[in-house]
Amino acid sequence: MGVATDYGRSDPVTRHHVPASNPERPGLDQFRLDQLRLINLSHVNDPATTSVFPGDPPFELVSVATVAEDGYHLQRVAQGEHTGTHWGAPGHFNPGEPLADGLDLEDLFRPAVKIDVRDRCARDADYAVTVADIEEWESRHGRIPDECFVVIWTGWDATWGDDAYFHYTDDRRMHHPGFAVDTVRWLIETGRLGRRGGTGTDAFGPDVGTDSTYAASMLVYQRHRVSLEILANLAALPATGAHILCGGHVNRNGSGSTALIYGILPPP
Repeated sequence: MGVATDYGRSDPVTRHHVPASNPERPGLDQFRLDQLRLINLSHVNDPATTSVFPGDPPFELVSVATVAEDGYHLQRVAQGEHTGTHWGAPGHFNPGEPLADGLDLEDLFRPAVKIDVRDRCARDADYAVTVADIEEWESRHGRIPDECFVVIWTGWDATWGDDAYFHYTDDRRMHHPGFAVDTVRWLIETGRLGRRGGTGTDAFGPDVGTDSTYAASMLVYQRHRVSLEILANLAALPATGAHILCGGHVNRNGSGSTALIYGILPPP
């Protein structure tokens, strides 16, 4: 039985029935847990190598206790909820939509697909992934599952920790690839994102960097959909067959959380 929780509010915990496995479509529940493989999709949380979005709070790790002086090692962490690898909750952009403590556990554990658009993004820093790109991918890999994490691999992770990550130009506009707004709308309307699910990227967010209106984000961040951002190690995530599990802090009224995000793969 799966359990969804409101992370500590006073209303009752909701329990959801998990359907029995379909032997014709193997799922994670048909494998022993120790047969599953984990991959890390997160950057190390390090102020020396973390690109901080302009205007966000500074990222600080400060030693407050040492083994030599105090008998234990402890650091104080100060950073924004969207610094480094993170996920965002619907209320990050849309008033009245769920914040981190209003999500269900199932919202943070979804099937995932990876769409490799590195070649297009290398030619165009403002590349917006199209419906045609998705349909081309599906012609080779099959239909994207409903309520899925749709992850684009842009190649932007190669510049993590450099000033080039946010790719400012002389016009002081940010440039990085993302999803076309029509593509996000199509993914939602066809159920591929659905009520819960979301987008993922190794760049900063689902929008192209030049869109200061965050139109793609406004669509993604509705219902119980989340956005996975600044992912790492996408070379290890297969095009199909994986699930993604999002960790992180569930802050009261949180806009999201810095996170350890894992790919979970079935046995080879």
